[in-house]
Amino acid sequence: MDNLLIVAQQVAILFVLMGFGAVMRRAGFFKENAVDGIVNVLILVVTPCLIVDVFQRPFDSSMLKGLGLAFVIAALVHVALIVLVKAAVRHRDEDVRRPLCLAAVFSNAGFMGIPLEQAVLGDVGVFYGIVYVVVFNLFMWSWGLRTMCAEGIRDQGSGIRGSRGAGLKMWVNPGTVGLALGAPLFFCSLKLPAVIGVPVHHMANLNTPLAMIVIGYALAGTEFGKVLRTGAVYVATVVRLVICPLLVIAALYPFRQALDRNMMLAMAVAASAPVAAMVSMFAAKFRRDVDVSVAVVSGTTLLSILTMPVVIALAMTVL
Repeated sequence: MDNLLIVAQQVAILFVLMGFGAVMRRAGFFKENAVDGIVNVLILVVTPCLIVDVFQRPFDSSMLKGLGLAFVIAALVHVALIVLVKAAVRHRDEDVRRPLCLAAVFSNAGFMGIPLEQAVLGDVGVFYGIVYVVVFNLFMWSWGLRTMCAEGIRDQGSGIRGSRGAGLKMWVNPGTVGLALGAPLFFCSLKLPAVIGVPVHHMANLNTPLAMIVIGYALAGTEFGKVLRTGAVYVATVVRLVICPLLVIAALYPFRQALDRNMMLAMAVAASAPVAAMVSMFAAKFRRDVDVSVAVVSGTTLLSILTMPVVIALAMTVL
């Protein structure tokens, strides 16, 4: 019960921050282009800074082993979910089915997972949680892109056909760039000079408030009518919020004595997060059903205030 209350309090704090975003939208503080700018800052600047900041620690061989295991676990989670959704998520309209397949697989491990890992586990939780975000990017820009680009659908602006552009974004994205910058600092136990390290730390601290404001802004403008009439949405929601984190906990349980507890909990937190906002971005980019994608992102975000505390408290109890 104590674990449940602790996690519930942290999730509630995040939702209060989302409330600021919702109020700001209703009050007209932000326009859509301003929010787009904030998202770009979050993805392109804050995320790499956050990764570099959490790698500012002395080298520890056990943590290096934990990083490797976290990468393998996160990759296996994504592979297992891809196999599952191909059988579970059904809809005759491909423009609906394909975004829902991505919705079931990809969690909001960055915007929702990282703040919660920071609150519940501290910097060490973020250290391992970042790995899940890196794996997320690898799969999103490979399998996710191919899924949305199928049948000749492509973004006319970028010309991406799932080949050269996809391959580049798979390996060169904010997550991998941050890892490439931060990992050598960790391996060599190097500390950035204050004139660089302090600004990087301040930028990293923007992740939680800015991410929650953006999510709250999106929630305030969501129409949920269509999502409630689409049965496949319920399947994707259950897979994302319930089945995925429970599978991760069940898979880790036999190894709980051998694996780092913080690493296991970070994986559970990342897996329990709602649908990634990037699913909606991809739906718009490749002309799939944007209404359903936005609604399932927003709907799972609202439901996660109930599911995440229970799932994470379970993980903290059994792992």
